[in-house]
Amino acid sequence: MAASEKGTQGVQKVTVNMVSDVVCPWCIVGYQRLQEAIKTLDNIEVDIKFHPFELNPNMPQEGQNLREHIMEKYGISEQQSVENRERLVQAGQELGFAFNFTDDSRMQNTFKAHQLIHFAAENSLEEEMKLSLFNAYFTDGKDVNDLGVLVELAEAVGLDKTEAEAVIKNEKYAQVVREEEAIWMQRGIQSVPTFVIGNQGVAGAQEPATLAAFISQAASQQ
Repeated sequence: MAASEKGTQGVQKVTVNMVSDVVCPWCIVGYQRLQEAIKTLDNIEVDIKFHPFELNPNMPQEGQNLREHIMEKYGISEQQSVENRERLVQAGQELGFAFNFTDDSRMQNTFKAHQLIHFAAENSLEEEMKLSLFNAYFTDGKDVNDLGVLVELAEAVGLDKTEAEAVIKNEKYAQVVREEEAIWMQRGIQSVPTFVIGNQGVAGAQEPATLAAFISQAASQQ
């Protein structure tokens, strides 16, 4: 949860539902821009709720070379792939987030990670878990589909290590995650990040001023 501290009179609460994936670079950029937007708001408290979306639900467990995957999926050249990475690195730097891409970076299956985020949400640690996964994948180059990595990250944010491991191994939240993914797709969400603010769906890593305007509008309509 994040809130503006600029005033205490008549504080309005707005929920921002963020549909995203932890291997989506524009999702962390979008989150960081949302944080910048929140800083500009007066008397509006923002509650961020995360919802699962898999960019590549059929990604093999071993993953795929990231550059190879992006070139295949979007039909772009290697040079275009390099330019895309450069844009992301620049966007990250402007927001204080480090993208450390290498030639060995891999696209990974994120179904286990989404189940772990759901478990974290049950323990009021959803945002911490989500950010930990973003950092692990993009900054530290870790495999966020690896059980050992996931359990280590879970423990680091304050979750019970043994319970986290059991949740992932037993797929305790597999069905509920699948159902939630289906709900958002049925609502027309086909790309991420998508922010649902009030009754408006805002697609893409929008600039802070744009997100702030949507939040202010949602607050005024309550």
